[in-house]
Amino acid sequence: MLTLITGAAGFIGFFVARRLLDRGDQVIGLDNLNAYYDPKLKEARLAILQNASRFTMVRADLADADAMRAAFAEHRPTHVIHLAAQAGVRHSLTHPEDYVRSNLVGTANLLECCRLHDVRHLTYASTSSVYGLNRGLPFTTHEPADHPAQFYAATKRATELMAHSYSSLFNLPTTGLRFFTVYGPWGRPDMALFLFTRSILAGEPIAVFNHGHHTRDFTYVEDIAEGVVRASDRPAVPDPDFDPLRPRSHTSSAPWRLYNIGGGQPVPLMRYISLLEACLGRKAELRLLPMQPGDLPDTKADVADLSHDLGFTPSTPVEVGVPRFVEWYRSYHRT
Repeated sequence: MLTLITGAAGFIGFFVARRLLDRGDQVIGLDNLNAYYDPKLKEARLAILQNASRFTMVRADLADADAMRAAFAEHRPTHVIHLAAQAGVRHSLTHPEDYVRSNLVGTANLLECCRLHDVRHLTYASTSSVYGLNRGLPFTTHEPADHPAQFYAATKRATELMAHSYSSLFNLPTTGLRFFTVYGPWGRPDMALFLFTRSILAGEPIAVFNHGHHTRDFTYVEDIAEGVVRASDRPAVPDPDFDPLRPRSHTSSAPWRLYNIGGGQPVPLMRYISLLEACLGRKAELRLLPMQPGDLPDTKADVADLSHDLGFTPSTPVEVGVPRFVEWYRSYHRT
């Protein structure tokens, strides 16, 4: 098994790559190390991965079709885990073109490369944001997700449909994973836990949207990585019970599948903040603000299919995950 991981220097890609390397797999990392956030953090993750002899790094942009074709022709991966994307809900409100280039054009290039090189299985990241205007909890892949509330979510939902077309036309097995609020060590600096920690330590107020009334299905990054690897190891197959007169939204007559990866245990945002305060030994100054455009007030994942099919349910509670993040943050920033 030779796995190509796009976004290998990113937050989740780093943990997935380590998980595969630790079990002895060969890994090709592909990343353009762009400046959406501090490239030094990406370089630090990459330096750890490059200590492994079974890791090879390719610096390329998903949207560069020639570079992608060259990478596949040289390395011939048997499996692909697609984690590279332009992330961030807020950024999509002002720079939608970044999401078209990375999430749509980049994924189209990747799908074509997988087709041309007979990749055995493509596993790719989606997001809980695709549930958008849905309010029925828990969010389930068994129900349609056709009302995204912001452009980032729309592009990720589009990648699920793009993958289905390749599964249907070319029998390419593809599995999409809808991640729920991933957090943990080595996280992105634009994520809430990182922003809260930095501001609290600096004695600055933290912005708390929806006046703190959010609940989130926080999912620890190592649980996400475990779910990704298990999904990659199990190529999608056609659903023998698929009925075209009553089509399901999570399976198909093609080798295509969708799963949620979340803890299934929503945590009130204020509980999350109080736990962070306890870890830091400081109280936060709260700046309570209205709901942001495109935000979801509550999230909760239905992970029954993940548990049934892959034998795995994320289980790291925030009481464990948040202290681990704080420990890493203090070490990395020498705080």
